[in-house]
Amino acid sequence: MAVLKVKFTKTNRDKLAQVLWILNWVSVVTGMILFSLGLFLKVEINKRWELMAERDLHYVPNMLIATGLIACGINFLGGKICYDCADTTKFLRWKLLMLPYIICTFFFTFCILVGALMCYGMRSELEEALDLGLQDAMRYYKDTDTPGRCFLKRTVDLLQIQFQCCGNFGFRDWFQIQWISNRYLDMSRREVVDRLRSNVEGKYLMDGVPFSCCNINSPRPCIQHQITNSSAHFNYEYQTEELNLWRKGCRQALLEYYTHIMQSIGLTFLIIWLFELSVLTGVRYLQTSLENVLRQGDPDSESDGWLLENSFVETARSNFNIIKSLGKCNQIDTANNGDPNIDVPSTAYYGPDNLPPKQIPVAS
Repeated sequence: MAVLKVKFTKTNRDKLAQVLWILNWVSVVTGMILFSLGLFLKVEINKRWELMAERDLHYVPNMLIATGLIACGINFLGGKICYDCADTTKFLRWKLLMLPYIICTFFFTFCILVGALMCYGMRSELEEALDLGLQDAMRYYKDTDTPGRCFLKRTVDLLQIQFQCCGNFGFRDWFQIQWISNRYLDMSRREVVDRLRSNVEGKYLMDGVPFSCCNINSPRPCIQHQITNSSAHFNYEYQTEELNLWRKGCRQALLEYYTHIMQSIGLTFLIIWLFELSVLTGVRYLQTSLENVLRQGDPDSESDGWLLENSFVETARSNFNIIKSLGKCNQIDTANNGDPNIDVPSTAYYGPDNLPPKQIPVAS
């Protein structure tokens, strides 16, 4: 029994072909949108690549870009097919290509769904890459004279100003690293030397943060040094004046930023997937209805269209039998060394022991 069978008149078939032609051209535009979204995500990742650990994060935007390009090609071909199918005689040139086209388009729509799910599943890898990458960027913040690292101070400062964040998890992360270069430390001062010697690793640690951590909305001048010392500043309480600095960590700020982008792209992919699935369904109805017209021989007659000629179970069973028969043919070809003219002994002739039967003498 056919699945979702629908009866079409000639007028309905012509209208369906025209609508599908328009929808396929709309799908070409959606393919360009997919390509643009993948390119946008790739550019956004590259803009802050130095703040991320070396992780393979480009596989998602690369897949989105490839999917967009394939969408343009497939839907362009689909538009041409649907335009010609408005005439039954022109359908003959596409008849053999229709089923492979529908199968390829089905797998392509599945790839769109996979791309949408990958956008939602990228968060954990991105979070790990940002965590490790920001730690390294803060560690090398002071190395302004080291080739390959001299740009990190500017990058981190711009990041903290733009995203209104401080440190990796918070401003206290700066207390655990030396972010001031030794060239800017006055070694003639005893307190500087004592602080260097007091640390096992010889680092100059202090309860201070870079200027880019200052909260521009604070009513008082920024307190970025001796933050935990309430007596070092006039009318200052460490526990209540933390709003003087950005309290959000940059890892969380960047993660929220990229998560918003990927969720928006994932939602767009899901909408396009549903649209492509509806177009594919219409093409399948058009194909089956036109094939039934050719069987009847009257181009003006009514015809049935369906998604599957048989039920899901029967279709799966027939496809499995086809695959199984192909496997048996492959085994026979292997046994014959590729020569179909060589007869291979079979137990159907020689018995279960694969030996010829004994000759029984016939009395004359």
